Amino acid sequence: MDQINDQVESADQARKFRLSPLNVATAALLILAGYIFTNGAKITGTPYEHWSGTIALIFVLFALVVSFLDLIFRNFFRITKNLWIVELSFITLVAIIFLLVK
Repeated sequence: MDQINDQVESADQARKFRLSPLNVATAALLILAGYIFTNGAKITGTPYEHWSGTIALIFVLFALVVSFLDLIFRNFFRITKNLWIVELSFITLVAIIFLLVK
């Protein structure tokens, strides 16, 4: 237990910012929302003229939820390696559920 605490303390002192998969997902969702807001949403070649702002807002809300979830995971898993494993497992689980529901 002391060894884990020492690893956590040394990791916290070495760097404050830790890159994680959900950080990348948040950035991707915000970039996608900006792209849809500026260029409009087009699915199968037909533009959704009146829905582009709403779709962009949905992606911004998804980004906020993913960012909050990242904060929760960071509080539970202090070691970066464990954080990456849990977040990648979560992303994989969500992708599988999405494909099963689709």
